[in-house]
Amino acid sequence: MPILEKQPPQGRKALPKVPVPPLHQTLDMYMRCMRHLVPDQKFRDTQDIVEKFGKAGGIGEMLQRKLQERSDRTENWVYDYWLREMYLNNRLALPVNSSPVMVLSKQPFKDRKDSHRYAARLIAGVLEYKAMLDAGSLPVELARGQLSPGVQWDPLCMEQYSRIFSCYRRPGPKQDTLLDHKTSARAQSEYIIVACKNQFFVLDVAMKSRKLSETELLTQLTRISKMAENAEERLPAMGLLTSDGRTEWAQARDILMKDATNRETLDAIERCVCVVCLDEPCGVEATDSNRAKLILHGGGHDKNGANRWYDKPMQFIVGADGVCGVVCEHSPFEGIVLVQCTEYLVKYITESSSEPGAPASVSDLPLPRRLQWKCSPQIQGLLASSADSLQRLVRNLDMDVHTFNSYGKEFIKKQRMSPDAFIQVALQLAFYKCNAREVPTYESASIRRFQQGRVDNIRSATPEALAFVRSMTDELGLHTDSVRMSRLRDAIKAQTDFTVLAITGNGIDNHLLGLREIAQELGMDRPEIFKDETFLLSNQFILSTSQVPATLDMFCCYGPVVANGYGACYNPQADNILFCVSSFRESTETSSAVFTRALDHSLLVMADLCSKNATTSAANVATGPATASPARSAKLSKAAPRGTPTKGK
Repeated sequence: MPILEKQPPQGRKALPKVPVPPLHQTLDMYMRCMRHLVPDQKFRDTQDIVEKFGKAGGIGEMLQRKLQERSDRTENWVYDYWLREMYLNNRLALPVNSSPVMVLSKQPFKDRKDSHRYAARLIAGVLEYKAMLDAGSLPVELARGQLSPGVQWDPLCMEQYSRIFSCYRRPGPKQDTLLDHKTSARAQSEYIIVACKNQFFVLDVAMKSRKLSETELLTQLTRISKMAENAEERLPAMGLLTSDGRTEWAQARDILMKDATNRETLDAIERCVCVVCLDEPCGVEATDSNRAKLILHGGGHDKNGANRWYDKPMQFIVGADGVCGVVCEHSPFEGIVLVQCTEYLVKYITESSSEPGAPASVSDLPLPRRLQWKCSPQIQGLLASSADSLQRLVRNLDMDVHTFNSYGKEFIKKQRMSPDAFIQVALQLAFYKCNAREVPTYESASIRRFQQGRVDNIRSATPEALAFVRSMTDELGLHTDSVRMSRLRDAIKAQTDFTVLAITGNGIDNHLLGLREIAQELGMDRPEIFKDETFLLSNQFILSTSQVPATLDMFCCYGPVVANGYGACYNPQADNILFCVSSFRESTETSSAVFTRALDHSLLVMADLCSKNATTSAANVATGPATASPARSAKLSKAAPRGTPTKGK
């Protein structure tokens, strides 16, 4: 997690622009990344295509010049391309497929008033955090220096934070639009939307130029809860529409917009600060995996799946049964922004010593306003279709939240290895144990060292990782522990080198995307390199991974990005590593439980290998035996998972 400066710097120089990497550096790296992932003949065909693209005076050099010209006239040449490619053009439903969530610790609510009190304190924290953002007083984050020799810390771009409470993702038939009401002509109003029993209410958080106190917020939440219980005034569960595919939701929204009442309601939701969802008890055991699923999709239309509005970036879930979390519409900002904001709010809730102030008279508080809908038979039919789609998504998600307890990042650091690189190699080994192959792998890499920086990709399925995992799964015993250890260190180094390339703006994925998009803007036929089967395969990320560190009792999770893939989010702590592994039940190629077992075994045998190497090294210099490894102390007795996993349906 980035370090925060104690004081915002005065007169800091503008951050550098994201560089345009050298063309042949990217093409060479692309070939290196894909050489071992495709058959030999396919690779030779791709090699010919890439050489033709990159030849002197060819298409590649022309596109490179145009991309450099774009860089010269913009703050960030890749930002708009990347935003469209990663999010706005994606037609999949937001829950599970796109929106990550933070799952908070299970809350010991005794009754519904307890949950309302928690929600009131949360809203007060949101208002405090938003005031810091509006005042520009949030400390600037720093990361370990990489851009300049001798510079210990690099400042990071803070622009993403400005979008936490002001943005909205509006659906479109082919492409969504990311609205930022902070930059619009109309000022953003100070109110939140509260969802309760699938109804939506406007809660003004300021009155007579002052913020409502926690006690007043509690009073208003209690009133909303009672209003939502009135069956006679209950309206259709319109939140379901936002859980559907983006094209389907866009079509439904167009129909809704024909009515003035609906236009007013949609405008109110778009301009709110955030959404707070007061959820009903779900009646399921509150395990980590179950809570993750409930925050990701609400449990379906018959639980809390309709008590949502997925287009808003920050959606806070407060369940009467203590299941709480945050759903993030991902397009405005990255996971670390979600983590930092959520940790601030959790600390505010648990550590604030302020007592609630004396409430205003109830008669002085404006009655929260129920948002109205006009629902035609056509919309009723679309709601039923959205409900069915959500249920399929709920049934399909296979989530396994698992804590590896044998060791954590401190053990890895003692091996003089990067914990993140070590875990990435373990993920490669686990996948190979299950499938006997490597696949294109995505690991997000922050490029916030640059103006408007978002992320690029660390391609973790390196040739060195493949050499290592093959040596570890060699049943003929052809590889000694010394060779395996050497290959492990090679894999760690390769992963670290790729990481440095990505975070310093020299990753290949953004660059190739930029070249492709420039060609499209010029009206060219798509160059052969971007139609090639290898390129299409390179963007099918069967392993989608991310380290999302949190210092408090919470964790991040998300779904897979392809139908036959895994989402693997992890948080290395001092003495354990928490993994959130997701997949889809409809795929016969995946099983989250099988993968986590393989991951456990991979981490154990890698630690055992490190300890054997330490023991051998110590014996060679006659310094005595090394400490027993975590793997040996765990007394592993089960065989490593092997073969393609199968699951009962």
